[in-house]
Amino acid sequence: MKLDRDRWQSERIRLVSAFHSRQDPRTLLKRLAAHADESLIALWRRANLPASACLIAVGGYGRGELFPGSDLDLLILIDETLEDDAKPKLEAFIGACWDLGLDVGHAVRSVEQCLKESAADITVQTSLLEARLLIGPRDRMLELAKRLSQQQDAGAFFEAKQLEMRQRHLRFDDSPYSLEPHVKESPGGLRDLQLLIWLARAAGMPTTWLELSQVGVISREEYRTLQQAQRLLTMIRISLHRLSGRREDRLVFDLQVRVAQDLGIGAQGARRASEALMQRYYMAAKRVSQMRSILMQLIESYLFDRQAKHSTELDEEFVVRDDMLALKDPSLIDRDLSVVFRAFLRTVEHPGIRGMAPDLLRAIWLSRPRMDANFRRLPANRSHFMQVLMQGRGVTKALYDMNQWSVLGRYLPEWRRIVGRMQHDLFHVYTVDQHILTVLRNVQRFSMPEHVHEFPLCSEIVAAMERPWRLSIAALYHDIAKGRGGDHSSLGAAEVRRFCRAHGIEREDSALIEWLVEHHLAMSSVAQKQDISDPEIVEQFAKFVVSEERLNALYLLTVADIRGTSPKVWNSWKGKLLEDLYRSTKRIIGGERLSAQSRLDSKRKEAVRLLHLVPLLDREYAAFWQRLDAAYFLRHDAADIAWHTRVLYRLYESEEPVVRARISPEGGGFQVLVYTSDQSQLFARITRYFDSRSISVQHANVHTLRGARALDSFIVSHPDHEGNYRELLTLVESELKAYLIRNEPLLEPKPGKTSRRSRSFPVQTRVALRPDSSASRYILSLSTSDRSGLLYAIAHTLANRQVQLESARVTTLGERVEDTFVVKGDLFAEERARLALESDLLKLLQPS
Repeated sequence: MKLDRDRWQSERIRLVSAFHSRQDPRTLLKRLAAHADESLIALWRRANLPASACLIAVGGYGRGELFPGSDLDLLILIDETLEDDAKPKLEAFIGACWDLGLDVGHAVRSVEQCLKESAADITVQTSLLEARLLIGPRDRMLELAKRLSQQQDAGAFFEAKQLEMRQRHLRFDDSPYSLEPHVKESPGGLRDLQLLIWLARAAGMPTTWLELSQVGVISREEYRTLQQAQRLLTMIRISLHRLSGRREDRLVFDLQVRVAQDLGIGAQGARRASEALMQRYYMAAKRVSQMRSILMQLIESYLFDRQAKHSTELDEEFVVRDDMLALKDPSLIDRDLSVVFRAFLRTVEHPGIRGMAPDLLRAIWLSRPRMDANFRRLPANRSHFMQVLMQGRGVTKALYDMNQWSVLGRYLPEWRRIVGRMQHDLFHVYTVDQHILTVLRNVQRFSMPEHVHEFPLCSEIVAAMERPWRLSIAALYHDIAKGRGGDHSSLGAAEVRRFCRAHGIEREDSALIEWLVEHHLAMSSVAQKQDISDPEIVEQFAKFVVSEERLNALYLLTVADIRGTSPKVWNSWKGKLLEDLYRSTKRIIGGERLSAQSRLDSKRKEAVRLLHLVPLLDREYAAFWQRLDAAYFLRHDAADIAWHTRVLYRLYESEEPVVRARISPEGGGFQVLVYTSDQSQLFARITRYFDSRSISVQHANVHTLRGARALDSFIVSHPDHEGNYRELLTLVESELKAYLIRNEPLLEPKPGKTSRRSRSFPVQTRVALRPDSSASRYILSLSTSDRSGLLYAIAHTLANRQVQLESARVTTLGERVEDTFVVKGDLFAEERARLALESDLLKLLQPS
């Protein structure tokens, strides 16, 4: 055989290029493996190695499967003592492999060394399970296989692989529903399928899905499910390798559209091709996770011959065996399918039950096709489902398990539509169904004593709440209509109205649930996008909410919802905004008149109280307070007013800038105070400095005091210093002061780079300019993809147009920013100038 790199690569490329999505993917994997076999055998023969040496394929290559980008794992089996001239020949053989373009990973061991390594390392033991002789004496290979089999402890192997699986799952988000899953290693991925084969082999069972079904270990339906899932995952991995030209096993955003096209998956109505692909992936990963749970428990029982040590009768239908729920009569589910809901209800009612026995889980899973419209209409099932929702602790686990075993989607067809559905808003890190279950978990945590410290106000509200199960139903339905096109809140409200009617929920309770679903975004929108220090804004919100019951429920759902989008979206600043809006609205609903004067007096009084604690006498800060107008007091918290006063009461006439920083009392960032002579472009200068230090601005208050002095305050954060800001505070104070003193000309903003995710799923850029309620200022709202230097670029544009900034609220939602500025200036008197400003900003915000 003639061997050269170009020929080897061209044949490999021909095999990969000729493959198409309608073929069995195993055909390509076997052909690639055979192509590699032929080349390796030819190189081995040329190397003139000792006749006793063996070349053995191990790992995935040992199975006779080779993905386009995978490497070749080889074991070179040698005698205990290697001839002197054999080592250079081995090195020459490996060098020839690399020269040919073969990406090999190799180990050179004797039989004894293999046994020793296998006993010490579970990874080595696993790879040797699939050893396949390429060339060399077969008796040496058989000797190795026999001695490995004699040495293997199947029980210890099972426990080691189970621990290894758990650790691997934790490295990959511990969920099949990652937005950029690792097709091989993530839960529900190809590695989980191979794990089942390894464990079956160790237990002495057949090692293919077909053979396992033929001997009755798995049913025909389970066999078909495993085959279909493996086919899809294998096709996706082949496509990833083919499109990237390397071993790329992550289904990243950049490749999702191309993989969908490669597999012939197109857009379906409002659903993008990439969404259709990912939903198929998630369903396959979910099926693999289901089968893994069932089969691992069955293999464990087989290996350890575990008979139930403790069996307790729970009622006339169920027993508890070793803390696992099981049916007394396994055939009951064939006669009465409603026992499925009763099983989930028992697990909630009895917290000591760890879960369901594998035979019960399997029976539930196999009964899915019978869960039809008649099943959904049965009054008993509706009653049992409502009983599950009305339980306290354990509801989230029950619904999670119902979703995991496909019961929830069968019972609620509207739920089935959102299982595995991606959300292309770039701040949700979960699929829709997993996001909803996370929100439901957050709602339940409010009522758990061990979580009171997280959100004391939420726990206080929910403790006094009547019928809190209504909030659970609202959480279950708040995003149920995602991905249908149109307003998902309104569509979801219609769905939950039908649910309430079908489940006999009282009209008053149904009205609250429907209102919560329809308006679940209202409170976060007001808190994050409007000036809640303005009494008129709060009064409008109070009129919208109407009652304290609605306010309580909406506040709880809003906190749970924001926390359920992504760990990075929630922060203490958002929490404070929501809590301030909640408390102000509650006072208005309770009959308190929230006038500007009353708020002013209240803040002054509280600030004075805090200053007296220092202690600081009234006469010491009176001169500084003379410079502060009513707008300053209305826009700042009493705690911030007291801090500003303590810093500035002796320095308010300083000619040099005063810069002070402190850790935010609410946590989640730090505060920066800048006091200096008023000047144009001040806000742009400050944001330019923050940008140079990769400091993110969450909120800004810009205020001009009497005497032409500027007092600007910021709440900021830094991704590399979260939780440890003390060293950064001193640096910011000294550097920002020096930067302002130098008063250097502002540099033109450079186009910032958007993230990889933003490029894959761009955010539509929007600019809106409208007058506020008094028509004396304008509200500028911007929405676009986040990128470096964005706030400075905006500030620079506003400064060039002579726009005066009063406050800025910067909201970052994953990869999307939604900024709101309160501005004023002479240009707003002319419509043409306003349009020119909007045009400038739109041009600026369009991603390059």
